Amino acid sequence: MDTVTATNGDASNTSRIGKRPIDVPKAVTVTTNNRTVDVKGPKGHLSRPLSESVTVQTEGSRLHIVSTAPGRNGSRLQGLMRAIIASMVKGAAEGYERILELKGTGYRVELKGTTLHFALGYSHPIAYPLPKGITGTIPADSKGTVLVLNGADKELIGQTAATIRGFRPPESYGGKGDRYRGERVREKAGKAGKGGKK
Repeated sequence: MDTVTATNGDASNTSRIGKRPIDVPKAVTVTTNNRTVDVKGPKGHLSRPLSESVTVQTEGSRLHIVSTAPGRNGSRLQGLMRAIIASMVKGAAEGYERILELKGTGYRVELKGTTLHFALGYSHPIAYPLPKGITGTIPADSKGTVLVLNGADKELIGQTAATIRGFRPPESYGGKGDRYRGERVREKAGKAGKGGKK
């Protein structure tokens, strides 16, 4: 296991976002090994490769991301890796949540084991196995119209939610379909709402 340290680079390759330290909670451990960042916490274990031009400096309970690449690429990579590692730390400590709502007559979702079964107005149900690391719950009072996704990996939970939304995106006439909670869907008036124009 490597303890990675680095000195601050010059101002030309320092990102305003990338130079911000990352606070690591007590319940989370961050280690680097063979250019890989491992983050372990109560919500899960995440691992990502570390860019060759980026190093991590540990200072107490804080992490500093430093780029050794010259020019603008240095600041871009520094900011990118800082954002990725920060999301890993937050995910391992607190986890991420996405909530989807099913709107439409007869639209429902059921969870059987680790597989979601959707009734979305098609002639057949849609079965979707949840990816490893993602859990799904259906509140009892929602009668199958609300799906709550939880996971430590921000990217994976976002992709999972987007895939599910893609099964039946909300339509512009009436708003039926899958949507994120809080998502505003612009609805069109339709022929009946044109004021009887001929």
